Amino acid sequence: MKRVMDIVISLTLLTVFSPIIFIVAVIIRVRMGTPILFRQLRPGLNSKPFYLYKFRTMTKQLDDKGRELPDGTRLTPLGKRLRRLSLDEFPQLINVLRGEMALVGPRPLLMEYLPLYNEKQRSRQSVKPGITGWAQINGRNAITWEEKFNLDQWYVNNQSIYIDCKILLLTTSKVLKREGISHQDSVTMEKFNGNQGVL
Repeated sequence: MKRVMDIVISLTLLTVFSPIIFIVAVIIRVRMGTPILFRQLRPGLNSKPFYLYKFRTMTKQLDDKGRELPDGTRLTPLGKRLRRLSLDEFPQLINVLRGEMALVGPRPLLMEYLPLYNEKQRSRQSVKPGITGWAQINGRNAITWEEKFNLDQWYVNNQSIYIDCKILLLTTSKVLKREGISHQDSVTMEKFNGNQGVL
């Protein structure tokens, strides 16, 4: 039932918003060049790697040592607007159709975090990652890692179609209110450093 709902809703959203998706892609191409999409390896169900897709919101600026500049420096004005409206997330609907993600589930974090999880934190890998989730409607990037993992674990232990529908409805409200996009003074969530004792 969850898989059927994922496919039906994803196809509907891609169809209804296809003009907006096309316009966003063209604007990114004109303003930022190529690539239009951001692609990054993320851990999926049972930690199996897959490539997550989003619309690109940052430049590729490097410092004099060839390292990427901080996110706040590379995030473009266009990228800020796309994130504020959550338009950068649309390409993940392709990940859902391919079965790599679900509409609802813990957000897929970085591959480099996997060895840092304790046993309870690792439980988030027992379900498909989602475009939105229980943590996203309860703070998104404005909460701590401890809170995020606790919320993800709650979802893993209590998931149901009813809860998924509730999360999807509340996500719409959060997107419209533009809540929790940034973490304190950072444009993205601060890096997870393996706080193994938080749970």
